[in-house]
Amino acid sequence: MILVSACLLGENVRYDGGNSHNEELLEVLKGREIVPICPEVAGDLPVPRPPSEIVGGDGKDVLAGRAGVMSVEGEDLTAAFIKGARKVLEGLDRQEVEFAILKAKSPSCGVDRIYDGQFKGQLRQGPGVTAAYFMNMGIEVYTEEELDKIKIN
Repeated sequence: MILVSACLLGENVRYDGGNSHNEELLEVLKGREIVPICPEVAGDLPVPRPPSEIVGGDGKDVLAGRAGVMSVEGEDLTAAFIKGARKVLEGLDRQEVEFAILKAKSPSCGVDRIYDGQFKGQLRQGPGVTAAYFMNMGIEVYTEEELDKIKIN
């Protein structure tokens, strides 16, 4: 089973109420068991919702209690992001998860780059909260920008 950010599959769950439908990704995964996930919705955040960024670090720092997730309006959403990261794995046999393909640059799903917490469009190195959580669980993570790295059996 492959976990995939629901927005990449065309579900309207992004913060702006839209999606990031990726036809190339769907072609690569054709015939595979796909489980759509949206950690932010799983964390009980609404659609649409104000943009959020990690302030003071990356997803690893959030999980360690050294950083937080804030909305552009100044609301602390850290608990919702952590809850969503955990909730998307509930009921799944982690041994059956081959890998995850997550939305690049997202404060939840970004794998190697996320926005820097200043809400000015600048990127920093590091994973989002869910990507960091998956890494901690031993789940390989990729973004839709890394389809060439994914080895489909």
